[in-house]
Amino acid sequence: MSRPGRDDAPDRLYTITGGRTGTGPDSPFDLVTLVVAESAPAPGMQSEHAAILRLAESPTAVVELAAELRLPVSIIKVLLCDLLAAGRVSARHPRKAAVYDPDILEQVLVGLRNL
Repeated sequence: MSRPGRDDAPDRLYTITGGRTGTGPDSPFDLVTLVVAESAPAPGMQSEHAAILRLAESPTAVVELAAELRLPVSIIKVLLCDLLAAGRVSARHPRKAAVYDPDILEQVLVGLRNL
């Protein structure tokens, strides 16, 4: 009996990545990394690489790519490392929220209560 959300053909995933299973500790990709295509898909390109480039025409998170392509995030990260090394995508993390001084926030709260 197959379980929902599981790929019944793990050899397909092995083939997609050329047998690679990890991206290494210096990989810039995590779930929320935004990926942007820097070029259009080229003729003869692996279909998964081409699909990533089409989906990433505008900034797209790694987790969104995995969901759209119905592939595990780990596989997407391996494919993205290939594309990054070839200069076909760029990666950046979303802007972090501003960190505010707790003392200032406390003063604002006191001021609002005094209104």
